[in-house]
Amino acid sequence: MAEDIASETFLAAMETWPFKGVPENPTAWLYTVAKNKAKNLLTRDKLFHHKIKPMIGSSAVAGEDTEIDLSAKNIADSQLQMLFTICHPSIPVEAQIGLSLRILCGFGIDEIANAFLTNKETINKRLSRAKEKLRSEKVAIELPPGHEISKRLDAVMTTLYLLFNEGYYSESSDTVLRNDLCLEAMRLTYMLTENQQTNQPAVNALFALMCFHASRFEARKNEHGEMILYHDQDETRWNRELIAKGVYHFHLAASGNSLSKYHLEAGIAYWHTIREDSAEKWESILQLFNQLLMVSYSPVAALNRTYALSKVKGKKAAIAEAEKLDLSNDHYYFTLLGELYADLDKEKAKENFLKALALATTLPDKQLIQAKYLEINKK
Repeated sequence: MAEDIASETFLAAMETWPFKGVPENPTAWLYTVAKNKAKNLLTRDKLFHHKIKPMIGSSAVAGEDTEIDLSAKNIADSQLQMLFTICHPSIPVEAQIGLSLRILCGFGIDEIANAFLTNKETINKRLSRAKEKLRSEKVAIELPPGHEISKRLDAVMTTLYLLFNEGYYSESSDTVLRNDLCLEAMRLTYMLTENQQTNQPAVNALFALMCFHASRFEARKNEHGEMILYHDQDETRWNRELIAKGVYHFHLAASGNSLSKYHLEAGIAYWHTIREDSAEKWESILQLFNQLLMVSYSPVAALNRTYALSKVKGKKAAIAEAEKLDLSNDHYYFTLLGELYADLDKEKAKENFLKALALATTLPDKQLIQAKYLEINKK
């Protein structure tokens, strides 16, 4: 019913705005129209039930004394309630994250499958089982009590982290950046910082991480939509306001005595907002990666660490570390090796770039690898 009302509201906007112009406050217009449509529907239901219910012996009246609260606070609270409801301990964490991405954030099955590095069939089965479990457990849509919140917060943060990552670097889209997904993740994470029960150090660290990355959005692609690597970005296009916001929340994250992966990743992202290519910068980044691998190991983090290692100890040392990883199905792995070999062994660099090109799945990746291969050929 809510979906139908929302669809009818947007349809009304499409039919009205082209002729009467976009209203001064489009959001308020949409909320008002949706609210009125909902009230009309409930009124019709009320009239219907007044006539039919007495005949079947029921006194229930739909829509009686109904007032729809569309305040910003109620909307925010409702979204947080839904997020924590989906992240219920009765279902596995992978299913919690998948359901959140699907229901609350609007991810497609392909995008979720890519996020979990699995196939669509597995995701469909996982989501179906999770929804059935929530139904059978009769899980209410509400914020859990205080002692339960911390148990579910990890899954909630992982969901928002994956949502931001899919926008920042999409594995399922031929676009460099999907601002809509990143901004949605930031909006939901900021709501967590605004709620007294969920405003915890790790949440602030996650939001700081997002701010630091988002600060370089405008510099990450050129006028043709092609990817621009970090060292080639125009620093004047970095958003200093977002960097300052990230620093503020990073300071808030320093309270307490726990160290999450979000703290360490935010620290790495912070150093990337400092353009100066100093020894201190890369040594700090390398040490943060070393800690991150101990707290939360991942092949991606291990691979990124080798780039920092090349800045601190040289390319030969980095190549030795990278080749130990042996990520033979990862185009990032071969792209990095191509980069590291570029000034040491031209043929090996070309060989690795060709392997990376064969494994790359998105157009921006292929364009970037091809450009690097051609650059090597010119030397």
